[in-house]
Amino acid sequence: MKNIVIAAGYATRLGELTKNFPKPLLKIGESTILGRMLDDIDGIPEIDEHIIITNHKFAPIFEDWKAAQNYTKPVTIVDDGTETNETRLGAVCDLLYAMEKLQIDDDMLVVAADNLLFFSFQEFVDFAEEKGTSCIMCHEQPELAKLQRTGVVELDAEMKVQGMEEKPQVPKSHWAVPPFYIYKKRDLDLVRHAVENGCGKDAPGNLAHYMVEHTVMHAWKMSAGRFDIGSLDTYEEAVRRFG
Repeated sequence: MKNIVIAAGYATRLGELTKNFPKPLLKIGESTILGRMLDDIDGIPEIDEHIIITNHKFAPIFEDWKAAQNYTKPVTIVDDGTETNETRLGAVCDLLYAMEKLQIDDDMLVVAADNLLFFSFQEFVDFAEEKGTSCIMCHEQPELAKLQRTGVVELDAEMKVQGMEEKPQVPKSHWAVPPFYIYKKRDLDLVRHAVENGCGKDAPGNLAHYMVEHTVMHAWKMSAGRFDIGSLDTYEEAVRRFG
């Protein structure tokens, strides 16, 4: 299984802090946002490589960071060739670019690189193995305003996904979807042709939504919380609380 980290955004909401520096490598205590995530994922036996897809502007910074790491699994940096927020490929196209460039033909754990997590991805990998399908994560979200800003899924009693909506005004459930996914090898052909068949390009949830409509997927309920770093305020709060 490949661990694919989507890290090609320009984090414009963090202003000067990320004008010339990638958000995933911002410090949280003695580590970084990305480092805390990889410390967990690197210990998962099924993972055999970390693939970080970034942009041309930040690729040299990631390469310097990589040179100072000592993970047990190899780390590969993929440069998507873009240099500005206006020319970015979008998360889905970045994933497809990495798949094509590296000729990936394996199960994939696909993660966004801007969250602090309080559970292990091993639980998610084990769940996907048990179900034998591609999988998403979910968590209960009681606040309507937050459900209206994220992906929302309907589930049956076995946690099989019955439907998914992106940013629904009238959510059909309270199950919100964070940006962490497992795509099985047998579904990779669907992934490769998703955009040409109408899948949105920008948010990673667009691909999950497309896949729900074209293959069987299950949702793992997060066993603990996460902290999403999406703005300068939330980054500063993360440093105070977890640094």
